[in-house]
Amino acid sequence: MNILIIEDEIKAARSLENLILKLRPESRILAKIQSVEGAVDHLANNDSPDLIFMDIQLSDGISFDIFKAVKIACPVVFCTAFGEYAMDAIKENGIDYLLKPFSEDDLKSAFEKVDNFKNFFQKAAGTDLSALISRINGEENKKTSFLVFKNNKYMTVKTEDIAYIYINYTSPSLVTFKGEEYDLNQSLDHLTGLLSSKQFFRLNRQYLINFSAVKEVEHYFGRKLFVKLTVPTAEKLLIGKDKTSLFLGWLEDR
Repeated sequence: MNILIIEDEIKAARSLENLILKLRPESRILAKIQSVEGAVDHLANNDSPDLIFMDIQLSDGISFDIFKAVKIACPVVFCTAFGEYAMDAIKENGIDYLLKPFSEDDLKSAFEKVDNFKNFFQKAAGTDLSALISRINGEENKKTSFLVFKNNKYMTVKTEDIAYIYINYTSPSLVTFKGEEYDLNQSLDHLTGLLSSKQFFRLNRQYLINFSAVKEVEHYFGRKLFVKLTVPTAEKLLIGKDKTSLFLGWLEDR
């Protein structure tokens, strides 16, 4: 089994590697990566691993940003000291969620889950676990429309018609390619999880944009990027240098 470790603490990564090889000596550790940017680069330029062990808070951001930049089909075991990300982990190929400090038995249980799922679906459906997880988390399960209310009327807006969603004062609003604007009652974090990460990208705390709305991208001061959309926005859309690689990877992953 080819395994990738994404963990920003060198000591923790080395300890995890030793424990993995103790339980599964036939495994091959492909790499130990400390950052979101490093993980994106590795996954974009190498064959997919069979399994990923992934910390959530990395040196340059949150590991869920990796899924926005590259497609991950293999199962992921999340290893973290924080319990509040469990639901996000389930949405992103998470087959287990280990809270640090975890034991050898916890890791053994994670491997058993991988084996059980793989064996069951290979026998029942003639498919492998990576393909199954890819379908479960695929585009067909993402939201295709929103119910909105305006001028005493309910109507639906297809996600393909949304140019961007942004925080308008304190709550999100969606803006269509026609310039129509509708208020939404969910948080931007929740909306980000509902939409296809291949089609929509979270630029910053305020803006979630549709790939189809991107007109052009320019270099800006301080190694930032200036994103221009086909639909006007109230503010300049800037991406910090820590997120430029993720964004460019997302643009290229078509």
